Amino acid sequence: MAKDKTTFTCTECGGTSPRWLGKCPSCGAWNSLIEQVAEAGPGKNRLSAPQGYAGLAHAQPVMPLAAIEAQDVARTPSGIEELDRVLGGGIVEGGVVLIGGDPGIGKSTLLLQAMDALQRAGLPALYVTGEESGAQVALRSRRLGIDGSQVQLLAEIQLEKILATVDATQPAVVVIDSIQTTYSDQLTSAPGSVAQVRECAAHLTRMAKGTGIAVILVGHVTKEGALAGPRVLEHMVDTVLYFEGDTHSQFRLVRAIKNRFGAVNEIGVFAMTEKGLKGVSNPSAIFLSQHSEPVPGSCVMVTLEGTRPMLVEIQALVDSGGPSPRRLSVGLDKDRLAMLLAVLHRHAGVACMDQDVFVNAVGGVRISEPAADLAVMLAITSSLRGKALPRGFLAFGEVGLAGEVRPAPRGQERLKEAAKLGFSVAVVPKANAPKKPIEGLTIHAVERVEEAMNVVRGMG
Repeated sequence: MAKDKTTFTCTECGGTSPRWLGKCPSCGAWNSLIEQVAEAGPGKNRLSAPQGYAGLAHAQPVMPLAAIEAQDVARTPSGIEELDRVLGGGIVEGGVVLIGGDPGIGKSTLLLQAMDALQRAGLPALYVTGEESGAQVALRSRRLGIDGSQVQLLAEIQLEKILATVDATQPAVVVIDSIQTTYSDQLTSAPGSVAQVRECAAHLTRMAKGTGIAVILVGHVTKEGALAGPRVLEHMVDTVLYFEGDTHSQFRLVRAIKNRFGAVNEIGVFAMTEKGLKGVSNPSAIFLSQHSEPVPGSCVMVTLEGTRPMLVEIQALVDSGGPSPRRLSVGLDKDRLAMLLAVLHRHAGVACMDQDVFVNAVGGVRISEPAADLAVMLAITSSLRGKALPRGFLAFGEVGLAGEVRPAPRGQERLKEAAKLGFSVAVVPKANAPKKPIEGLTIHAVERVEEAMNVVRGMG
């Protein structure tokens, strides 16, 4: 038998090196090489099907792209509307979904609810648990009120046994909870290692594509919030979902960061209850604080998450700082805050050099788009001067270094959503001003930051 030899695998790109290096020779990432044992197999391809399993895709003949008939992808609703929104309409036959999130945030709870709904709809579902016993999963199902569920449960972590069970039971959907606990006998490395995670994910993906069985993988996350294991795992799957939110809050967000069958950056909003996760049909309500009277330092904006416009309250607190004033941003880009303060000083005459500035997006939502710039600047100015913005006021727009206010995508939809929720005054980029008036909404179109500040001052 040939001896195993040691190689080093990059956790960022999956590349290998025969010796340890401080910098990956493939992608250039520093300190990303992890030692593993390279198996000396008997000459067979490791990505071939395990013995007794023949569900692999067949090769197709080469043909021109124009000759291939494009077909719409059939989707099966999971029974949970918010999850279907993130998935792009439902579960796709043969699709592979990777879902990650902090421990205890609700991944297993949501998937158990979805599997029960699919089973009740007539689709056989198999739930493979590698982190809990069958009794523990049954106890959770009782808490969720689905103790009569007919979902098939398998407590197993060996890949070959899992594939044999799938071949025997032929479910429509399989959940692997989690991919880090699964291991293959073809490798000697421990479960959760780079080699095992990549190998097991590759076999499960090929099984899904060859049989049409949908596979949902649960992935652990690192302390930085990224999915543990090589980044190649995210490239293998069709959809990557992340659970977001504070475990101490009842609200959870599920965000799609990759989706071959739908829109990316789509989010689903859930509330954790005694009976599990329930979808929130009007998420704007949870991202708006309920003030009896307008307060300084608060400005509402309309953000766009996938196809859904949502109203989010931006709060700012400006207070006297020391020789080194602090700049803290929660839910918004930290580096962008410093830039906005410089623009605010240079082009609007609002100085915060000796002030501590804290900015927060209410409800634990994360806003990555630059359309929040104008709302952040107005909230900071409101807090600094101690004057509240009018009731029913909102703003959105990207701000450039020259002080110009740039348009946000799909501005008409944002304004219609605000009018629907009862907002009456909006400061928006001039390019986003609608050609036809929107009933109940007074719109102030501006081209520069100083114009927006003058509009707010004119409101008293």
